[in-house]
Amino acid sequence: MVRELVTLVVVLSVVGLFILLLRRAGENSRSRSSKSVQERVVGTAAPERAPRERKRKRKPQPGGKRPPAPEPEEEEEDEDDDAPAPAAREAADDETTEAFKAGLAKTRGGFVAKLGKLFGKKKIDADVLPALEEVLFTADIGPRAADRIFESVKKGLGKDDLADAPKIWAKIRATSTAILDVGAPPVDWSAKKPFVLLVLGVNGVGKTTTIGKLAALLAGQGKRVILAAGDTFRAAAAEQLEVWAKRAGCPVVRGKEGGDPSSVIFDAVKRGVDEGADLVICDTAGRLHTKTDLMDELKKVRRVIDKAMPGAPHETWMVLDATTGQNAITQAKTFKDAMEITGIVITKLDGSAKGGVILGICDELKVPVRYIGVGEKLEDLRPFDPAAFVAALYDDTDIAAAE
Repeated sequence: MVRELVTLVVVLSVVGLFILLLRRAGENSRSRSSKSVQERVVGTAAPERAPRERKRKRKPQPGGKRPPAPEPEEEEEDEDDDAPAPAAREAADDETTEAFKAGLAKTRGGFVAKLGKLFGKKKIDADVLPALEEVLFTADIGPRAADRIFESVKKGLGKDDLADAPKIWAKIRATSTAILDVGAPPVDWSAKKPFVLLVLGVNGVGKTTTIGKLAALLAGQGKRVILAAGDTFRAAAAEQLEVWAKRAGCPVVRGKEGGDPSSVIFDAVKRGVDEGADLVICDTAGRLHTKTDLMDELKKVRRVIDKAMPGAPHETWMVLDATTGQNAITQAKTFKDAMEITGIVITKLDGSAKGGVILGICDELKVPVRYIGVGEKLEDLRPFDPAAFVAALYDDTDIAAAE
């Protein structure tokens, strides 16, 4: 009996110990499981908070305040500093357009005003195409440009579109912009040192004044410019260039009146090479006894420049007077037949109703217009912007058509 009691006690003790061990194991398991769950929760919560924080940084709180987070705030401020840049570019474009508009005031009162009357009718009838053709071909934009604009309207618009003045104006603007786009890249003045620019043009177009203004503009950008007074045949040409050179702070290389232009220009280019100048701008004669004499002289100048600096001149520009209308196109074609012309400068736009000649020049020559003169002041010599020119030329035409 006693033995049986002892055995029972031992068994109960073993069972109790076993139950105790099971309970402790269960508690440890639940603890590890809870900890694992907490770690997983923490691990997934962090990425969720990060995007929410970034969103709050991008979106300022009311009153313009942002959450105090130093590094993200600096990035946000950088973005704010860059934001006004497009507005600044728009303002520059607007300013250029306004300047062009003032210079083209007389031109707008010419063929553009005639087009405005044509499309300003309350109802545009079937005679619009013949009338459009007449206005364009009697304007000073040249026959090729006139035909190109006319055909774009005739073939590019349907019958219903021809009764819609804004659509006609849009087609005229688009074609004018395409005519002005001759695919020429901007001039890189730093491509050579010195960069040699040869300037041509008949007397009276404003060639020497244009050279002086251009020298002043480039010198104002920190470039060292040397001028060559190569028009030795026109009285006071060198003196006129010297006046502009003093304003720009540029040296002038000149020779005796009636002397050899090529010699003067050779010396100027050599001086530019020896002194490390940025640019050498060369004036040339605009009139000799015959056209053949003039072209032969200019060809000689080009050969001599190449001897002074192989590969020069790097650009050859022709200056044309807008007041001469289609005669300017004839002059440009004459010079281009004899020499390479890489750029055009149009002067006296503000004093002419024939500013549309720029369209004809680009269409006939496929040479880019680099600068235009819209006034007497130094800043009135402006880099040519085709988009601003078209906007200024046809400005408010839709409004006029609707009135």
